[in-house]
Amino acid sequence: MNPNHGADETKGVGKQIKGKIKEAAGVLTDNRRLQAEGRLEKTEGRAQEKIGELKRDLQESSNRHTDEDI
Repeated sequence: MNPNHGADETKGVGKQIKGKIKEAAGVLTDNRRLQAEGRLEKTEGRAQEKIGELKRDLQESSNRHTDEDI
Protein backbone atom coordinates (compact mmCIF):
# COMPACT_ATOMS: atom_id res chain seq x y z
CA MET A 1 0.00 0.00 0.00
CA ASN A 2 1.27 3.44 -0.87
CA PRO A 3 1.56 5.66 2.22
CA ASN A 4 0.90 8.79 0.13
CA HIS A 5 -2.76 7.83 -0.23
CA GLY A 6 -3.27 8.25 3.50
CA ALA A 7 -1.31 11.48 3.34
CA ASP A 8 -3.76 12.86 0.77
CA GLU A 9 -6.65 12.02 3.05
CA THR A 10 -4.96 13.49 6.11
CA LYS A 11 -3.93 16.69 4.32
CA GLY A 12 -7.45 17.01 2.95
CA VAL A 13 -8.98 16.79 6.40
CA GLY A 14 -6.43 19.31 7.69
CA LYS A 15 -7.35 21.72 4.89
CA GLN A 16 -11.02 21.35 5.73
CA ILE A 17 -10.37 22.20 9.38
CA LYS A 18 -8.21 25.18 8.43
CA GLY A 19 -10.93 26.34 6.05
CA LYS A 20 -13.60 26.08 8.74
CA ILE A 21 -11.47 28.18 11.07
CA LYS A 22 -10.85 30.79 8.38
CA GLU A 23 -14.51 30.92 7.51
CA ALA A 24 -15.51 31.32 11.17
CA ALA A 25 -12.92 34.07 11.64
CA GLY A 26 -14.36 35.80 8.60
CA VAL A 27 -17.85 35.62 10.08
CA LEU A 28 -16.65 36.98 13.43
CA THR A 29 -14.77 39.86 11.82
CA ASP A 30 -17.36 40.44 9.08
CA ASN A 31 -14.63 39.79 6.50
CA ARG A 32 -16.31 38.36 3.42
CA ARG A 33 -13.01 37.69 1.68
CA LEU A 34 -11.79 35.55 4.59
CA GLN A 35 -15.12 33.71 4.62
CA ALA A 36 -14.79 32.97 0.91
CA GLU A 37 -11.18 31.80 1.33
CA GLY A 38 -12.32 29.49 4.10
CA ARG A 39 -15.11 28.01 1.99
CA LEU A 40 -12.70 27.49 -0.90
CA GLU A 41 -10.15 25.82 1.37
CA LYS A 42 -12.82 23.50 2.77
CA THR A 43 -13.84 22.52 -0.76
CA GLU A 44 -10.22 21.90 -1.77
CA GLY A 45 -9.75 19.80 1.36
CA ARG A 46 -12.80 17.66 0.62
CA ALA A 47 -11.54 17.10 -2.92
CA GLN A 48 -8.05 16.15 -1.72
CA GLU A 49 -9.51 13.77 0.86
CA LYS A 50 -11.71 12.10 -1.78
CA ILE A 51 -8.75 11.74 -4.14
CA GLY A 52 -6.83 9.98 -1.37
CA GLU A 53 -9.77 7.68 -0.69
CA LEU A 54 -10.07 6.88 -4.40
CA LYS A 55 -6.34 6.11 -4.66
CA ARG A 56 -6.57 3.84 -1.61
CA ASP A 57 -9.64 2.04 -2.97
CA LEU A 58 -7.99 1.52 -6.36
CA GLN A 59 -4.82 0.19 -4.71
CA GLU A 60 -6.81 -2.18 -2.50
CA SER A 61 -8.83 -3.36 -5.49
CA SER A 62 -5.67 -3.90 -7.49
CA ASN A 63 -4.12 -5.87 -4.63
CA ARG A 64 -7.22 -8.08 -4.33
CA HIS A 65 -7.13 -8.88 -8.03
CA THR A 66 -3.41 -9.60 -7.93
CA ASP A 67 -3.87 -11.93 -4.94
CA GLU A 68 -6.70 -13.74 -6.72
CA ASP A 69 -4.54 -14.26 -9.82
CA ILE A 70 -1.82 -16.06 -7.86
